[in-house]
Amino acid sequence: MGKRRRSREFALQVLYQFEITKQNALQAMVQLRENFMPEEGEDEFAKQIVLGVMEHQREIDRLIEERSEHWRLDRMTIVDRNILRIAIFELLYCSEVPPKVTLNEAIDLGKRYGSEESGNFINGILDRIQNEVIQKPL
Repeated sequence: MGKRRRSREFALQVLYQFEITKQNALQAMVQLRENFMPEEGEDEFAKQIVLGVMEHQREIDRLIEERSEHWRLDRMTIVDRNILRIAIFELLYCSEVPPKVTLNEAIDLGKRYGSEESGNFINGILDRIQNEVIQKPL
């Protein structure tokens, strides 16, 4: 598994824990790392994702709600919602990551950690956002 994929998975875990416990995101990162990945050390990409999602969450959530037909944000699973947040943050603020990579990684995360429908659900929303908002070539 690639380093960036591990970073995305770790960021997803941190954002999930934050949403459940409302614990400080940086504290959640430290706690998760100490308990589950003590040999790994600091992960700058995961930290960038977590802090970026938190900083831009209102804008990201607005984009998700505007592009998800018949789905309110609070009706989405925590996993799907946070995978979408991570991917949209990457699309908007991580120009070094090709959009196609971001979309593929998000769909794979959805298939791995979400429900049977998560991959298609995430793909549909991200495809709309990519085409209507981002408009960077895949």
